Amino acid sequence: QVQLVESGGGLVQPGGSLRLSCTASGNIASIYSMGWSRQAPGKQRELVARITSSGYTYYTDSMKGRFTISRDNAKNTVFLQMNSLKPEDTAVYYCNAQVVGTGYWGQGTQVTVSS
Repeated sequence: QVQLVESGGGLVQPGGSLRLSCTASGNIASIYSMGWSRQAPGKQRELVARITSSGYTYYTDSMKGRFTISRDNAKNTVFLQMNSLKPEDTAVYYCNAQVVGTGYWGQGTQVTVSS
């Protein structure tokens, strides 16, 4: 079992920045990839970015250049730095951890981009 706790969401003005954090606990050694997805009201959940245990990163095309995923292995934490935020980035952001055969999700953190 893996437990994920997200933090860092909130209200930000367009053009602003936020950094989300996700700390994993439990069977940490089984995790080979962590990432962030988001779900806006009335829309399907979509992948934002992923990072593997070796540091390889992947971004959905629309997120490239504005979002940066990183990890601190010593703290079992993954970060999502979000810059130049737009109102369409408003969503609940979920942390995900992949292990062989299954995945785990955090409870989500709300990000609202509005003036």
